[in-house]
Amino acid sequence: MKKKIYAKNLGFNILYRRIIPIILLISFSLSVFSQNSSKNKVFQVKSGEIVTYKAYYNWRFIWLKAGSIIFSVSDTLFQNQEAFKFSAKGWSLKEYDWFFKVRDSFETTILKKNQQPLTFLRDTYEGGYRAYNRYSFNFEDSTLHIESYTSKRPFKAETKKLQPNTFDVLSAVYHFRQIDFTKYSIGEKIPINIAIDNDIYPLYIRYMGKEIITLKNGETYKTLKFKIKLVEGTIFTGGEDMTIWVTDNNLRIPVLVEAKILIGSVKAILNNYSN
Repeated sequence: MKKKIYAKNLGFNILYRRIIPIILLISFSLSVFSQNSSKNKVFQVKSGEIVTYKAYYNWRFIWLKAGSIIFSVSDTLFQNQEAFKFSAKGWSLKEYDWFFKVRDSFETTILKKNQQPLTFLRDTYEGGYRAYNRYSFNFEDSTLHIESYTSKRPFKAETKKLQPNTFDVLSAVYHFRQIDFTKYSIGEKIPINIAIDNDIYPLYIRYMGKEIITLKNGETYKTLKFKIKLVEGTIFTGGEDMTIWVTDNNLRIPVLVEAKILIGSVKAILNNYSN
């Protein structure tokens, strides 16, 4: 019995520490298309937009609602230039705070004129573990300046070479919605670069075609389906163990995210959207 309880608690820990990065990673993974399809935009970022999700954890055929995520867009200025501010916040449900409290916050600033990321900020608290990352993008000299610390590591500043088509995970959420998917064949694999934590990772996504899906609330959507190549580590085994469905219309909203993890699986389901 103790082993079962431990496994279940470990699964919850995995969910709370990874559900926000899962959604952001998936959204990023689609974004690389936008760099080559600016003439075929199907969506324009708009201030005031809000999209929310419910997070679920599955262990031994039991699905449990465990957290919430909210994405929002607002106007701002960066060095006297018009910009968008993207925000994503995630939190565990209060009934689970007693054993694994999560309060995650991500913010990105991008220029309106070309939608290049300027800054990225991550400030997360997950079960007593705190992590902080701040990125400064400089596309003129192709550098990414990173400042970071965690509960287990002191403050560190470093600079990485900025590769083409590299985004932070949050700015990419809004880039991917400008894709012209008619250019890609079913099964086609597209490489991407993602800046996360203290490094830049080369990954890929695979376009799987169109599919009609029905969510838990009974709502049905026409969607585009993708498989995501994951980084092997303490949560994922690697491979294409993540799937995302986005609306097949001019909104391109992710409506369902599923991923296998070392213990069980996780799911994020669209809850509401406005503007």
